[in-house]
Amino acid sequence: MNTESRRRILITGMGILSPIGIGVEEFQNSLMTGKSGIKKSELYSYLAAPDTCVAEVSDFNSTTIKKQYLKQQRKSLKVMCREIQLGVASANLAMEDSALDLNAVDSERFGIEFGANLMLSPPEVLFGACVACSEGTEFQYERWGNEGLAKMEPLWLLKYLPNMPACHIGIIIDARGPNNSITQAEASGNLVLGEAQRVIERGWADVMVAGVTGTRVHEVKSIHAKFWEELADAPEDFAKRARPFDKARTGQVVGEAACSLLLEEKTHAENRGAKVWGEVLGTGASCVVNRDGSPDARAAMANAIKAAMKRAGVEPGDIGHINAHGLGERLFDVQEYQAIQDVFGEKASEVPVTALKSYFGNSGSGCGIVEASGSLVALKQGVIPATLNYETPDPDCPLNVVRNEPLPTENKLFLKISTTGFGQASASVICGV
Repeated sequence: MNTESRRRILITGMGILSPIGIGVEEFQNSLMTGKSGIKKSELYSYLAAPDTCVAEVSDFNSTTIKKQYLKQQRKSLKVMCREIQLGVASANLAMEDSALDLNAVDSERFGIEFGANLMLSPPEVLFGACVACSEGTEFQYERWGNEGLAKMEPLWLLKYLPNMPACHIGIIIDARGPNNSITQAEASGNLVLGEAQRVIERGWADVMVAGVTGTRVHEVKSIHAKFWEELADAPEDFAKRARPFDKARTGQVVGEAACSLLLEEKTHAENRGAKVWGEVLGTGASCVVNRDGSPDARAAMANAIKAAMKRAGVEPGDIGHINAHGLGERLFDVQEYQAIQDVFGEKASEVPVTALKSYFGNSGSGCGIVEASGSLVALKQGVIPATLNYETPDPDCPLNVVRNEPLPTENKLFLKISTTGFGQASASVICGV
């Protein structure tokens, strides 16, 4: 589609729940002052994460706080696990930030696009049912239907379905347009933005809530992370453990976050005098697996970046900064540099790069849009946010990492990269205003 003829999509609302703050103002203040959200868990005394070092939204815990951000959903809290609660709360905050009058919106042209991790039950939820189906230490599957399920809470399944954030949000704001859920781990955020963008471009909706939620601060998920991924175990100072692209990096930090953006067709937004955070110009996605079955993150990221820039109608030299995936794993960060080099060539070591997992870890599905929002709120201040803990450049990934303090800029165009450990990557080109 010709970029000049397609409908333009503006970002007119933002709702954030992150380890460095709930709400745009607190999030922005923490980002601009270099405040880390990584610390010893306050929600758990036991997790597989080294030293129980995590990035959690610890303020979002008490019933009082939850009711503050889930005012209309008090009766539904019992059928929402933590991830769903975070996601719905982020949509509520985005709607509030947008100042959109729901009575003035055609509900049939108002849709939801939401990303989430696979949601897992904590052990205590399954314990009674598993015991009922066990003989000694052996679990007997044939007993599950008659004896196991009877021990489960009646609404158990509804509480842990990754499509439920979109369902709850659609009901709350009476959005009767397209409603879709995406479960692609870290790649979810950019995929959500891309799907929402195309829905509006096709003329199927004028307004979309595009959001993500994810927590890996979880009894079972932290075990998965311990087995499958490289988790940071140094230095002793927890706030310095997430150090993307730094030579001394030792791995990622598990985290949690949720963020929703209100995407709105340009004329629709202008007619109501909406505040604008930015514009979604183009997105791209790719999944690459080698012949031996191993994922090729480098190729996937390069493909996704090229597709996003082509769709946005921009060249590498137009990009003001890169908001990197910046996982903090030793091999993965090198692969990301190589992907950037594949696209940007000699400019790969010149374009400014920021990596915001250094503030709030890796929340899986939750990270992409939260990180993109970090660039948007910083660009409102005329700066690129700094990366925390980048002290010693790594010759294997010689990127121009913004560090120490935010970098002033007049170029509001940025590239957001996200990828999974399974060879799937996504990217977005966004322009802040």
